[in-house]
Amino acid sequence: MTYIVALTGGIGSGKTTVSNSFKKLGINIIDTDIIAKNIIKYNFQVSESIKKKFGNKIININNSINRFLLRKYIFNNKNHRLWLENLLYPKIFQETKNEIKLIKSTWCLWVVPLLFEKKLEKKANRILLVDSPIKYQIKRVVERDKISLQEAKKIISLQATRRERRSMSDDIIFNKNKIKKTYQCIYYLNYFYSYLGYKYHQNKTKNINKNYLTKFY
Repeated sequence: MTYIVALTGGIGSGKTTVSNSFKKLGINIIDTDIIAKNIIKYNFQVSESIKKKFGNKIININNSINRFLLRKYIFNNKNHRLWLENLLYPKIFQETKNEIKLIKSTWCLWVVPLLFEKKLEKKANRILLVDSPIKYQIKRVVERDKISLQEAKKIISLQATRRERRSMSDDIIFNKNKIKKTYQCIYYLNYFYSYLGYKYHQNKTKNINKNYLTKFY
C-alpha cells in the first residue's frame, strides 16, 4: 500500500502548478478532476443521466457535455450541484482506489479539491494544502475561466474557508505567484514524503508522520 499525500486547496489556488511539478519529478499523480472528466466523457450511464437532468443547455453541437457550462450552471443551484456530486463522487472514489492499488512507489499524490467538503481527509496519510489569498484566487479564476467577478466569488464562497483548510492540513504551500519559491518547496517535499513513505512501509502505521508539520511562505 502506497503512502497517500492528498493535495487540496481552493479554486484558483495553484493546485495544478504544484501537481504538475510533482509529476515532472516522477511522482504518481491521481487527480480527481481528471477522473471526473473521464467519467463524464466515457461513462454512458453517467453522461445520459446528466443530459436528462440538465437538458440542451449544457450540450455541445456534437452531443457531448460542455463541462464549463455544466459547472457554471450547477454553481447557481445548490440542489443541482449536490445531485451531480452525489452522482459522481462514489464513482470517483472507487476509481481512485483502483488506481492507488496499481501504484508500486513509496508515495503518491492524490489531488482532491473538495477533500474537506466531502470529508475525505481521513482517507489520506498526509494533507498538503496550496493556500492563496482570496484576491489572487479570484484573479486567476476570472482570467482562466473567463467568468465574472461575481461568479468567481460565488464559487469560492461555496468551498471551505482558508482558515478551515489550514487548521486541518499537515503541510502548507503559500502560493503568492512566487513560482521559484514554490518549486523549491516541492523539491523539499518530494524528499520529505519519500522519507515518510519509507518509514510508513517500515513501521506499518498510519500515524508515523503527525509529529512533522511544515509550512512554506
